[in-house]
Amino acid sequence: MVAERRRYRSVRGGELAFAVLGLPLGVLGGAYAVAVLYAGALLSLTVLGLPFVVAALLGARRLGGLHRWLVGRLLGEEVPAPQPLPRPPGVFARGRVVLTDPAAWRALLYLLLRVPLGVLGFLAVVGLPLSSVWLVGFPLWVRMMEPGPRPVGLLDLGAVPIGLGALAVVPAAVRALGAADRSSARTLLGPVRSQQRVRQLENARATLLAENTDRLRRLERDLHDGTQAQLVALAITLSLADDVLAEGVPADGVPAGDVPAEGGPVGSGGPDLGRLRALVDRARGQTDDTITGLRRLTRGIHPVALDGGLAEALPGLIATSPVPVDVRLDLRERPEQVIERAVYFCAAELLTNVAKHSGARSAELNVSAVDGRVRLTVRDDGRGGAAIGAGTGLAGLAERLAAVDGTLRVDSPPGGPTKVSAELPRRL
Repeated sequence: MVAERRRYRSVRGGELAFAVLGLPLGVLGGAYAVAVLYAGALLSLTVLGLPFVVAALLGARRLGGLHRWLVGRLLGEEVPAPQPLPRPPGVFARGRVVLTDPAAWRALLYLLLRVPLGVLGFLAVVGLPLSSVWLVGFPLWVRMMEPGPRPVGLLDLGAVPIGLGALAVVPAAVRALGAADRSSARTLLGPVRSQQRVRQLENARATLLAENTDRLRRLERDLHDGTQAQLVALAITLSLADDVLAEGVPADGVPAGDVPAEGGPVGSGGPDLGRLRALVDRARGQTDDTITGLRRLTRGIHPVALDGGLAEALPGLIATSPVPVDVRLDLRERPEQVIERAVYFCAAELLTNVAKHSGARSAELNVSAVDGRVRLTVRDDGRGGAAIGAGTGLAGLAERLAAVDGTLRVDSPPGGPTKVSAELPRRL
């Protein structure tokens, strides 16, 4: 709680700079937007109307790019650029594309919205501190301006606490306006929802193709270097056993052991049973290893435990975890097989991260499938500091979840605890 309060009261230098620059940029951008709308309405009945609006919308797109760059550099909010405009053949076709471009109209709306936000930001950074200083020094200013003695009144007594209170509000006001600036930039300067959806689907497709390619290569390598080598070793062992058996069978097909050797026991010329038993034991062990390897490979393709659903698969997964895990399942609705598989592998990777990177002594796994949503939460009491893109595989996990319309959230302050939540639809 204390850390959250301290973080809320702190102000970044970029927020102060953006608030100061916001007033002139907001006034210029607002004037541009008003001029475009006004002149476009006046010229709409003339030949110059549509060309003017087309040029103005292209200018609004460029101004939106400038504001998007400022938001990224000063406020730390990286807003993705909208899709570039297509260039169909013909002047009229290109003009129609610009006139129907939602990104340009939204950028024009953003320029209008920047006027009140710029004024409020400048007042919060400049006007409010100056007013606070004036209120704190009000008793002194009045006595310096008026000759003669002046009795202390209620205004003198109330000006100082009001000024200090206004000064204390400055960080919160700057941060609130910074959040409003980030939100407006994300909403109006980024790609429209349909474009974002197309990008998400493209990224998900690329992730799935890359993941499936890597999985096939890994499967091929495991089959070639593991299972195939084990089968070759098994074939060699069986061949050696066959050679041992052949030593006790002459060319006429009568075992040498049936003809007693002079001065020797019956069967002294038969196969070496000790060596034969050792070869058979080796072949049996190689067969067991091959079966184990094949089971491991098929488990990576589709866990057999998932045939009974997550309620049967997750307890078996947790039983192999070196960190004690408390399981809580609320699976009122069974998800689709694709979603079950994603949840299973997500839980497996998160528990692996807990065992390898967290240093935790205990963990908790919660899975619920209610109201059409599947929620997976893994908590641990480790050292914390986990983040997407920090080398723990969370970035790849987030991309794989996005392929099935899932999201991943990580809350892991330094010192812990760590909470990783995944949310997916029950059905695609």
